[in-house]
Amino acid sequence: MTTTPGELRPAPTEPQLAAAADTFAMLASPARLHLVQLMSTGRYDVGALAERVGLSLPTTSQHLRKLRLTGIVSATREGRHSYYTVEDPHVVQLVEQIFEHIAPDGSLAPDPPRKDPR
Repeated sequence: MTTTPGELRPAPTEPQLAAAADTFAMLASPARLHLVQLMSTGRYDVGALAERVGLSLPTTSQHLRKLRLTGIVSATREGRHSYYTVEDPHVVQLVEQIFEHIAPDGSLAPDPPRKDPR
């Protein structure tokens, strides 16, 4: 029996679609995407993030605030410093996958060869 892709899993709900669109909107900014990519590999304070991404401290702080409000980034306070990270494995995987799919020159990287299902 042949199944269509729609039969494999239920359609997303309206709240799921809205949440997914909000997440992609947050990641649509190159600066925020760069911040998320960095924080998915470790924890950073705002100064280190600003330096690595090439933004001012206030601009970096504004991006971090938006990412925290949407739950993409979390922060822990240690003394006078806050350290930011991405702990959600789904977000980490999403970011890793997009950069595996995009070549360094910005073009789409070729897909890996498909495995023979036999």
